[in-house]
Amino acid sequence: MSKPRVAVVGAGLGGLCAAIKVKEAGFDVTVLEKADKVGGTWRDNEYPGCACDTPVALYEFSFAPNPKWSHLFPRAPEVQQYSEDLCDQFQLRPHLKLGEEPVRAEWNDAKGVWSITTKQGTSYEAEVLMPALGQLNRPSIPDIPGKDKFKGPSFHSARWDKSVDLKGKRVACIGSAASAVQLIPEVAKVAGHLDVFQRTPNWCIPRNDMEITEEDKMLFFTDLEAAMRLGAMNREIIYDRADRFFWQAFEWTDAGRNALTKQALNHLHAQVADPELRKKLTPDYPIGCKRVLIVDDFYPALQRDNVSLVTEGIERITETGVVTKDGVEHACDVIIWATGFETTGWHWSMEVVGKGGVRLQEIWKEAPEAYLGITVAGFPNMFMLYGPNTNLGHNTITFMIEQQVGYTVDALKKLRDKGAKSIEVKPDAQTRFNAELQEQLAGTVWADPHCHSWYKTADGRITQNWGWHTREYARRTKEVALADYAVA
Repeated sequence: MSKPRVAVVGAGLGGLCAAIKVKEAGFDVTVLEKADKVGGTWRDNEYPGCACDTPVALYEFSFAPNPKWSHLFPRAPEVQQYSEDLCDQFQLRPHLKLGEEPVRAEWNDAKGVWSITTKQGTSYEAEVLMPALGQLNRPSIPDIPGKDKFKGPSFHSARWDKSVDLKGKRVACIGSAASAVQLIPEVAKVAGHLDVFQRTPNWCIPRNDMEITEEDKMLFFTDLEAAMRLGAMNREIIYDRADRFFWQAFEWTDAGRNALTKQALNHLHAQVADPELRKKLTPDYPIGCKRVLIVDDFYPALQRDNVSLVTEGIERITETGVVTKDGVEHACDVIIWATGFETTGWHWSMEVVGKGGVRLQEIWKEAPEAYLGITVAGFPNMFMLYGPNTNLGHNTITFMIEQQVGYTVDALKKLRDKGAKSIEVKPDAQTRFNAELQEQLAGTVWADPHCHSWYKTADGRITQNWGWHTREYARRTKEVALADYAVA
């Protein structure tokens, strides 16, 4: 009986998880990665202060606990090393094709395979395609007049230029959201002066990070069974708290939203004494509307003598600085763009062509959608990781990835056991699921017409986020419902 060959595209944590579990299930797997090493977002983001804002007990995979973490919230280099360690621990190196960037994947219905072409001119065939391309990896820089005229170094936070020495320099950081609140405290320590250009303030809650002591690490090594039990207990406790955060922040319940708002305001008042600065840092939109930032040192950094918070809108950029709408030019030597990523357009680096020549980018032009965020009608044997509506504003994406990979492995086993060539979600099943999902999302804070975020399209359709607790996602992805699929 034949076993499907599986091509995973992308070697971030999602792609590595897929490779591990597909390999364990006995299927032939190849991972195609455009870069020269694994890690995905943790490989790309090397800005100072970069860290995960999810507790490590949740962020590491449930099947691969790591005794090496230095803090409860892991630093980027540690997560990158975790990616490398996964490759060694699960013997993935022979399955990796690094430096191979897929640019096109096309379904061949006659052969029942995906034909994959790389930028390097290599061709691959696989019965199953697993795009693990992520969402937050395509840097977005706003089209501000004059941005190309600036004479000094200028770079996006996700493309950090290590050759630029910021010591004593006048630095402009454009943006004040998730990446910015991590890099600003570190840049402020070395810059001569730092201007932080804030378009919209963010709701922030404390991280309460802690160092993992050498004693804790020794426990893991000397009594592995006890450490594993303790780790599982901690993971379950933290997981439950994180899922309750959904009720607090995102569902339209006054009690939960008020409690979280109070926590954020208490954090702001505890760290910022100046009422004028507090006013500038207080959002005018409901908490949860945009990404809630988990950070301890951002507010203190803004109060350093060498840091200025600029809330006037930017009019243009000159050869020597940034001009705001009040006519003031803020001279700078370096510009850092902490302006996030392209998200709602879903412009993958790889063109995907399904049955009858239909292009995924074309059918997703208005608003991307998928069944459980994993499969798409018209694209047989394709299983996405971190697809539409699987992003979270709470809990951890690695949990979602594990469920998606488990679902895919179940589908592969069903294909094998039936001796079938393909499995494809039925259009009516996809439509039914997304109608239910959008109805659920209509009751969340993201649907507020005054809420503008990267979670939804310009016309208000929420294309990024999951609409329920993550336990509901685990329930729905526990097993493939063949009634929702055409198997041939």
